[in-house]
Amino acid sequence: MRYLVLLKAAHPATPPPPELMAAIAQLGEDATRSGALLDTAGLAPSADGVRVVVGGGEVSTTDGPFAEAKEMISYALYDVASKEEATAWATRFMRAHADAWPGWEGEAQILRVFGPQDFAPPA
Repeated sequence: MRYLVLLKAAHPATPPPPELMAAIAQLGEDATRSGALLDTAGLAPSADGVRVVVGGGEVSTTDGPFAEAKEMISYALYDVASKEEATAWATRFMRAHADAWPGWEGEAQILRVFGPQDFAPPA
């Protein structure tokens, strides 16, 4: 099963401490070596983004920045056996932040990515 982990930070993106970058690199290496990590990257601030909304039969676009309390700053895509395994990788990632960056606040959302098997016709 594939899971998308979205990382949100409570404060605008600033360069993380070198200790955190080393921990993230090690985690990425471990996850890649295990075969779990498919892709990961940082995301540009919402000031560089656009929101496309459908409402009342109309489509509208709004340039960023957006007013959310937390800014989406990165993602990771995992291919794992269970939601629990995806949660373990995300927890390890968040623990690295807590340990290496005192005062940093954020959250990770873990969402299952549907595949063709989720929409197969009934047998």
